[in-house]
Amino acid sequence: MRSLRIYRIIKTFLQHGLDDLLPSKAIPWYVKLARLSLFWLYNKHSDKSDAQRFRLAIEALGPVFIKFGQMLSTRRDLLPQAFAEELALLQDQVPPFSGEQALKQIEKSIGREAFTTHFKNFEREPLASASIAQVHTATLLDDDGNDIEVVLKVLRPGIEKTIIADINVMLMFAGIVAKWLPDGKRLRPKEVVNEYKKTILDELDLNREAANAIQLKRNFTQGRDTDHHLYVPEIYSSYCHKNVLVMERIYGIGVGEVATLQELDCNMKLLAERGVEVFFTQVFRDSFFHADMHPGNVFVNASNPSDPTWIAIDCGIVGTLNKEDKRYLAENFVAFFNRDYRKVAQLHVDSGWVPRDTSVDEFEFAIRTVCEPIFNKPLAEISFGQVLVNLFNTARRFNMEVQPQLVLLQKTLLYIEGLGRQLYPQLDLWQTAKPFLENWVKEQMGVSAVFGKIKDNLPFWNEKLPEVPDLVYDFLHSGKQAHLQQIELLTQIKQHQQVKSRQLTYSILAAGAMITSALSLPAQNWLVTSVTGAIAVLFAIKALSTR
Repeated sequence: MRSLRIYRIIKTFLQHGLDDLLPSKAIPWYVKLARLSLFWLYNKHSDKSDAQRFRLAIEALGPVFIKFGQMLSTRRDLLPQAFAEELALLQDQVPPFSGEQALKQIEKSIGREAFTTHFKNFEREPLASASIAQVHTATLLDDDGNDIEVVLKVLRPGIEKTIIADINVMLMFAGIVAKWLPDGKRLRPKEVVNEYKKTILDELDLNREAANAIQLKRNFTQGRDTDHHLYVPEIYSSYCHKNVLVMERIYGIGVGEVATLQELDCNMKLLAERGVEVFFTQVFRDSFFHADMHPGNVFVNASNPSDPTWIAIDCGIVGTLNKEDKRYLAENFVAFFNRDYRKVAQLHVDSGWVPRDTSVDEFEFAIRTVCEPIFNKPLAEISFGQVLVNLFNTARRFNMEVQPQLVLLQKTLLYIEGLGRQLYPQLDLWQTAKPFLENWVKEQMGVSAVFGKIKDNLPFWNEKLPEVPDLVYDFLHSGKQAHLQQIELLTQIKQHQQVKSRQLTYSILAAGAMITSALSLPAQNWLVTSVTGAIAVLFAIKALSTR
């Protein structure tokens, strides 16, 4: 089975002329001979560019490779611009599997009796079909007898085995790329495939997606003024399982349907700015962000065209940041706004993203060399995501370790920026984000932040305060005991040193007497020999008996 899959992949690569991408000098003679022996597998797309042929090959290889291509499209630090743009065109739409098969899987997970009791109007024709799962519509009867329109997301049967098999083949080809391509080591193909493996295997657990969606929804239902800018559908966790997800059905306009939004006279500028705001809110306020916001997962609620809001689905991939990462990122962004490259370099060293022994002066110069030409353009024309890509590329030259949370952040930022400028090409993402970031940094480092931290810790101190006197007494008592023990230990060490000193003295005297006795032997002075020998024995006994 694996051999057939490998043959199909090789056949697809050759029929799309991808072997032309490998440098001829790097290919061994026996590989060239094997290529000639497969003469019937010729390039059928010679009229297309390298990037187009690469995308078509990915599409031909099916769902797992399509998903991989989508991920690669966001790694602009690894791919040439033309390839990244082509891969961004990949659509996660594949032929659906049988509705009857989906129903059987749902009934097996939820339970046939529970399904027939609580669900009706199940539509066997899927609403949408993607590489890993497809969704069907139905009506859920809640405990109060109300009808709720829902969608049921069902994993493709046997998809886990298919994914693992294809990833193993990908790893094999990644090894070939790393060995033969001149830039193979920099591209780190094996690491990229392993990163994809972790991401896609996480998506196979719909319980994880349900939990992520519930958390994201809770973050945007706290009653704050901006919370209504993002809506996350309700998850009905009582009916969710590893391979089935039940959630509220939403009616929105796909974010890519720009013409439809314009016909409705939607406020595109406000919508684009809110998209940026929602992203930075998730990252810097909540430390929990939707990391797969491609056009298929984002919709617009334009029921009030002057006050449009965002709708997010498919929370299978999320990113998180700790406090240190958030602070360093925010300060990095603000430093970039102000073109303070020295601070950017110092922040990378302080955060541990690059080795501590990195020369800040050299790193600053490298960042300036990359970024100054970019900043010669008007801010509105500068790609925020591309600046981040260039920064990470520069940092890698200084042995920056791959930070998974930053890779997800970079990917999401590219998505958001792309969506924002698709909706409103004049969007000045820098101007939109700068006040938000500056305010966040002030909130984290100002007086209010100090009082906020004190307030957050009050329950802890309220609990521990009555114990403080006892803790102080215990500390002082244990300190006194430790001091007495230390004095005793020092006395013992001093006595031990005195004993060793006496032993050494007696040993030296014994050795001296022994030498004198030995020297007197040739002169046959038996009296001296006997006396000094006896003295040597006495000193030796004294040295051994000293305690």
